[in-house]
Amino acid sequence: MSQSTVSPESVAVVTGGARGIGRAIAEALLARGYTVVISDIDGAAAQSTAAQIGAVAGLTHDVRTSDGHRDVAAAAAEFGTLKVWVNNAGVGYDGTLIELDDARADALIDINLKGPMWGMRAALAAFGPAGGDIVNIASLSGHGPVPGLSVYAATKAAVLSLTTSVNAEVGSNVRVHALCPDGVDTALVASMRADGQAKALVASGGRMLTTAEVAEAAVSMINTSRVVRTVPAWRGAMMRLSNLMPGPSMRLEPLMRLDGKRRLRKAARD
Repeated sequence: MSQSTVSPESVAVVTGGARGIGRAIAEALLARGYTVVISDIDGAAAQSTAAQIGAVAGLTHDVRTSDGHRDVAAAAAEFGTLKVWVNNAGVGYDGTLIELDDARADALIDINLKGPMWGMRAALAAFGPAGGDIVNIASLSGHGPVPGLSVYAATKAAVLSLTTSVNAEVGSNVRVHALCPDGVDTALVASMRADGQAKALVASGGRMLTTAEVAEAAVSMINTSRVVRTVPAWRGAMMRLSNLMPGPSMRLEPLMRLDGKRRLRKAARD
């Protein structure tokens, strides 16, 4: 999609846009001619990022509430016609089901699942007659088993299910997409326990994706009929296969974890 196809009145909202993947997506949308509104739980960071990259607004936004999404949609309408809504805000607390405390389990569900759910509903209500695009940032982990990230993976699998179902519910003028990236070089991955099962498995995938690569993949889905995209595609195929045969595939998990630890040690040395 070229920049010339986007009218100056076309507004895009990116949640969790103050940093990381969200900031990169906001920058990619700006480069394509959209008027961009970013929101974040850290309102000061959202305002600072908006000023730095040229977004028209940086809003304080708790994605756990439906009212918060409606408020952001109303604010975005002041700048033009809402055409794109990106549900990017998320948390990545790692740990097995037994290890994860109640507060973090609740946050994973409320932010990673309810956030996109309320965001989609607000966007669908705010889109004009011409419709628009919703992009949900899911994860490779939504395609199959990821021990050490069980609750996180469950929320991302739910986002995939919600995306495909809502896309089938809406009219042809609205397109709902889910992007499923492998591990990305962000603070979310960096904050995982260094000795945890999850970090080693994420590292076993090889080179971490950059936020720019994820952003490009996300915005490339806009105005297309593609509902789900996994980056890189080969990792998506492997993960789907492991979901079809979880017993046999998880016998390889110790080897994958060892490989991930080796990669982490090498990265630390380099």
